Amino acid sequence: MRWSARSNGTAHTATSEQGASLTIVAATRLEADALRRAAPRARIIECGVAFSRCSPTSLGTTTLSCGLAGGLRADLPTGTVVIADRIRRPSGEEAPCDRALVLQLTVAARKLGREPVVAPILTSATLVHGADRAQWGKRGYAAADMESGLIVAPRIGVVRVILDTPLRELSEKWLQPARALLDVRLWPQALWLARQAPHCARIAAEIAAQLVV
Repeated sequence: MRWSARSNGTAHTATSEQGASLTIVAATRLEADALRRAAPRARIIECGVAFSRCSPTSLGTTTLSCGLAGGLRADLPTGTVVIADRIRRPSGEEAPCDRALVLQLTVAARKLGREPVVAPILTSATLVHGADRAQWGKRGYAAADMESGLIVAPRIGVVRVILDTPLRELSEKWLQPARALLDVRLWPQALWLARQAPHCARIAAEIAAQLVV
């Protein structure tokens, strides 16, 4: 299934040939701006970290979660594309991702020269650190985010690109970047993030954009 786009006033909504709307959600401005550049005709919602800016229950029939993630396995470096086949919600419930979207995202990643990891992801209420990463990785989860498992929609797809890893962890203070930048101990992390975060966000956005025409 491919996606076509049509104008609706000042907003642009991506719709499938079957008429179901596609909404792409991104947590931060960095991720949302990458999507706007890659897919200017798509319906993109900047939802905030952990959906702090909008409700995750009124996004439309088909919702794609796109952006960055924390890696849970040491063998998955920064820049690894993860396409979720199922999501573990903060409640402990597991939700399957839409099979057609998983296939489309996998094809899109490969078309761009990226071999994705298709695996479950964990949605956590906090950043996952230390031994917790290894524990979830051993249970088969490839990456963690704070949004995908909050989405309530008939069809859900997830494409995330790993930023931090078990070998390069980030402080939880980055959940509030303005405050984190005041801590001189985090400046080395800030320099690394300035290089890597836009690159990883762009990879995720370019894959998502393949679903929008």
